Formats: sequence, C-alpha cells, structure tokens
Amino acid sequence: MNEIQQFWQAFCATQQLDNVEYKSAFQFGVEADWLARLVVEGKKTATTSGYIFYELENEALPQVGEYYIVLNAKNEPVAVIKIQTVEVLPMNEVSESFALAEGEGDYQYWWQAHEEFFTELLQQYNRAFTDDMLVVCERFTCVYAKEGF
Repeated sequence: MNEIQQFWQAFCATQQLDNVEYKSAFQFGVEADWLARLVVEGKKTATTSGYIFYELENEALPQVGEYYIVLNAKNEPVAVIKIQTVEVLPMNEVSESFALAEGEGDYQYWWQAHEEFFTELLQQYNRAFTDDMLVVCERFTCVYAKEGF
C-alpha cells in the first residue's frame, strides 16, 4: 500500500467511511507547497480550471460530494478536500468573491495568474486564451489534513 492509499485509509477511519473512494490525487498549480498549505490553513477554498482541458482530455467534470487528495511538491498527500459546488462559466464572469476564495491574492492577481497559466497550457494544444473562455469553478472544504504540514 502506498503513502496516498494509507493517507486515504486514515481519513476514512477518522470519518467512519466505508466503500468511499477519492476521485484523484493532484498538486495545485505551479507552487504546490504554497497552495497546499493554503488549503490546509483553510485560506484556499476554491479553484478554477479550464473547461477545454476536460474536453480535450476526455475527463469528467468534478462533481459535488467527490473527494480529492491534495499533494505537496514531493507528491506526498497533505489534505483531503470535498467538493461543495461546481459551476462552469466564462472567465470574465467569475466573481471577485470567488477569486478571493482561492486565497492567493486579490482579483487582479487571480486574473493575471490564471491568464498566464491558461495561455501557457493552451499553447500546447495550439489554442489561444480568450477572456470569455469557459472555466470550471469549484468550491471545496478541507476535511482532513496531515499534521505538521
């Protein structure tokens, strides 16, 4: 059993969950440790991803109630999050309150960071960033965290 599975089993034991699985384990963005720490501290309760990437990679959108494991920069599990809401909308319609829930800075910072991130990713698919590209806005709750992270 690997470290991620052990972490998941420890979470399930604390919550008395049986036959529940996590959707995936992943790192947030390019600064995985900083963003994971924001999740653990309860400062990051939302995330935005590009809708087009779900289409291009033929992946299902996140669903309310799903669990995900957040990894640090060393791919070690540090938190379990549970999806609270999922909304698809044009990026230029994302509210300031949602951007602030990402916990990374003000609205201007959120916009610039996401524009740069999406622009770089889209280039890999020969696509261009637009202000009205569809994004997936998820709100989540950190329901379990690694001690001492």
